[in-house]
Amino acid sequence: MQPLYILLLIVAYFSVLIFISYITGKSADNKTFFKANNSSPWYLVAFGMIGASLSGVTFISVPGWVETDSMSYFQMVLGYVVGYLVIGLVLLPLYYKLNLTSIYTYLQDRFGNYSYKTGASFFLLSRVIGAAFRLFLVANVLQVILFDAYGVPFWVTVSITILLIWLYTFKGGIKTIVWTDTLQTLFMLLAVGVCIYTISTEMKIDNIFTYVADSELSKTFFFEDVNAGNYFWKQFLAGAFIAVVMTGLDQDMMQKNLTCRNLKDAQKNMFWFTIVLVIVNFFFLALGVLLTDYAQQNGIDAHKDQLFPLIATQGTLGLATALFFLLGLIAAAYSSADSALTSLTTSFSIDILEIDKKKEKNEQEKIRKRIHIIFSLILIATILIFKYFIADASVIAKIFTFAGYTYGPLLGLYAFGMFTKMNVKDKIVPLICLIAPILTLIISYYSKEKLGFDFGFFVLVLNGVLTFIGLTIIKK
Repeated sequence: MQPLYILLLIVAYFSVLIFISYITGKSADNKTFFKANNSSPWYLVAFGMIGASLSGVTFISVPGWVETDSMSYFQMVLGYVVGYLVIGLVLLPLYYKLNLTSIYTYLQDRFGNYSYKTGASFFLLSRVIGAAFRLFLVANVLQVILFDAYGVPFWVTVSITILLIWLYTFKGGIKTIVWTDTLQTLFMLLAVGVCIYTISTEMKIDNIFTYVADSELSKTFFFEDVNAGNYFWKQFLAGAFIAVVMTGLDQDMMQKNLTCRNLKDAQKNMFWFTIVLVIVNFFFLALGVLLTDYAQQNGIDAHKDQLFPLIATQGTLGLATALFFLLGLIAAAYSSADSALTSLTTSFSIDILEIDKKKEKNEQEKIRKRIHIIFSLILIATILIFKYFIADASVIAKIFTFAGYTYGPLLGLYAFGMFTKMNVKDKIVPLICLIAPILTLIISYYSKEKLGFDFGFFVLVLNGVLTFIGLTIIKK
């Protein structure tokens, strides 16, 4: 694929996003940036959340998992359904009742200022590392297939990447993102659809559903080994808790829901989003079956994260497939990263600086714009640290995994706050929330090494339980 084609695609893509930003950012103020004036159509939010949920990591990784894990990931997807029901029926009514801009304000009302700042800080840490990791992967791909050909250094690639996000989010914020995420989700789904069509045509498959169902890789449910990471109930329950925590207790994801006109619209958004997300994940896994078989039949030595990119860009599927793959990858990555930058700005402005309580309106906007720039620079710096100072891909992946541990304390805090009436010694809460992830890491490691029991994604639940126990110990 010629670098010139890729460059033209990127220029056209971001030109559209910046045009949308110009339209949606007119007369924008902080209320627009943080909550889109509570005017977002629920169906746009629902559709756009698909792209935000399926980042560039998922876009590449899920099809690659099929070769070693079959379609076991779908067990977790079914768990997501339960988690999203909890969000729609329990969390969203709470957030709308309290009229929240940042969802972590709830912790201040329930426990106190230390708990509030702790919850927000854990989110900020998780989101900075997570967003930087996802953008690091995409920037690496762009560097190899495009910018190396023009002699552009990696740090320039990263700076351009973040600058483009800043350009179309700095004014309209979440209002712009509701619309750009909708467009980016469409591009991502088109990419998957085109790739499935071209591969099935190349392999002369008449009925994709029959082909996938008959494949040895289509096994979905695993009840045989309770110690295995893919054991059904372990993945199902982990999926439910992951959905609650990484969507329902995540400012990034909930900020879009809070832009809907009212609670009823927000609930419709969540329920329809759930249905579409299940279908989309099934097609990602079906694509994984096709990619794996295609690679084996054509002697292509590509596995896991290399499987989809290699076949799409260097196989015999044509230029259109390669361009749509790249378009889908960029869309998946940026639909996650742009909302991350906006939610980081929102959380730091509201939760840490509390500008809505302390500053005049004009001063609030100035501070918010400065914070938006600061977090853009932080993301650039974090990505460059991954590239030049850590360099080891396995270490970076572990850092990203550990960022997931930081959602456990949020699960424990919200569960304790909503399902008990006990109060806690607020000043000790930060210590409990630091100890819980460390204990989780230790228990998970020794459980796998000494007992052969792999917690897998269930570490999130363990982390939340340990936080809950810790809060019980420090109750008043």
